[in-house]
Amino acid sequence: MNTSTAHETSDVRRNILETGQRIMAGKGYSGVGLNEILSASGVPKGSFYHYFSSKDAFGEALLEHYFTDYLAEIDATLSTPGLSMAQRLMRYWAQWQDNQSFLECQGKCLAVKLGAEVADFSDAMRAALDRGTSGIVRRLAYAIEAGVEEGSLKVDAQPKAIAESLYQMWLGASVMAKIVRNAEPFQNAMVATRQLLGLQAE
Repeated sequence: MNTSTAHETSDVRRNILETGQRIMAGKGYSGVGLNEILSASGVPKGSFYHYFSSKDAFGEALLEHYFTDYLAEIDATLSTPGLSMAQRLMRYWAQWQDNQSFLECQGKCLAVKLGAEVADFSDAMRAALDRGTSGIVRRLAYAIEAGVEEGSLKVDAQPKAIAESLYQMWLGASVMAKIVRNAEPFQNAMVATRQLLGLQAE
C-alpha cells in the first residue's frame, strides 16, 4: 500500500468512527444500525468490513478513538500554562459540564452514553471503556498530587482515591442531568468537587 492509499484508508476509517461517535452519542449503541452510520458517512456497506470485522469490533475501535482524543484534550487542559493545578482541574470540570450537555453533546459524551449499555454484552467494549476511564483517573490523580505539592490543593485522602471519587461523581451527575433536564446535578458536583479538593467556595 502506497502512502497516498494508506492516508486515504485512514481518512475513511476516521470518518466512519467520527460519524458513528456523533450518532451513537445521541441514540446509544443498540439504537443505531450500521446502515445509518454508513449512509451518514457516505461509505458503501461493503466497504465497512474492510475496516471493521463486525459491529462490536467497530464499537471497540470507536471507544478507543474517542478516548485517544479525550485523553489528549485532558493532557492539554492539565498543562495549560500560567495556571495553578487547582485552576487547571476546575477548568477541566467546567469543560466537562459544557461537553456533557443534556441537550446535545456532539459526540463528546460517549463514555457516559455507552458505559452502562455495552458493558454487559460486549467484553471487548467493556475493556475499552475500562482502559479509557482508567487513563482519565490516572491523569486526575497525577494532577491532584501535583496540586498538593505546589500548595494549590489540600486533600484528606490519597490522590488516586480522590480522583476515582470525583470521576464517579461526575459520571453520575451527567446521567442525572439527562434525567432531570437541567444543570443542577453539575452545580452540586462542582460544589462537592471544590470541597474534596480543599478549595474555597466561589
